[in-house]
Amino acid sequence: MEDKIRVSVKIYGQDYVLSGDSTRDQIRKVSDYVDAKMQEIAVGLPSSPLSSLAVLTAVNIADEFFKTKDSIEEFRRENQRLVKDTQHYVQLWDEAKNSFIQYKEDAHTNIEQNLVGKKLLDEKDHELKQLSLENARLLDKYQATALKNEDLMNRLKSQEDNKDSTSSEIRELTEKCKEMENSFFDLQMENIQLKGEIDRYKKMID
Repeated sequence: MEDKIRVSVKIYGQDYVLSGDSTRDQIRKVSDYVDAKMQEIAVGLPSSPLSSLAVLTAVNIADEFFKTKDSIEEFRRENQRLVKDTQHYVQLWDEAKNSFIQYKEDAHTNIEQNLVGKKLLDEKDHELKQLSLENARLLDKYQATALKNEDLMNRLKSQEDNKDSTSSEIRELTEKCKEMENSFFDLQMENIQLKGEIDRYKKMID
């Protein structure tokens, strides 16, 4: 067993030899504190005997000890509260971070869907342009046929001797006109349907 440290100190003008497991500096620090306390109390009670000063000093130091102990306990409870609050805020942070990650994933998915929709819209728009060109071509052809039919009707009036032959040609051209009209009508309907599909895709993308 190691020998305890022994230190000579002076408290309130009297020499003492203190021993303990603490360092020399710590023992001197404690003894200086007790001496300062006794000197402080003696100022207010100059005629008190040494024993009374010692008891009052012990009571004051004990009071400080318990106040310090209560403060430490309060700090400990406050620290526990802060730790709990910190854990709560960390949890809120994790939830917010996960929500942000989910938002980014959803936004990325929406962007991909919009790109697909835009591509499909471009394809439909191109198809509509092609149909519009075909529509214009058929319209020109229909107008040319109508002009030719009108010319034949005029020729019919001036050429009664070729009535049978001209009538046959007129009927043929009339049938062709009807076919062209039907094709033109079908194309117009398809054009309207395609425009409706494009409008729906635009609304989906917006």
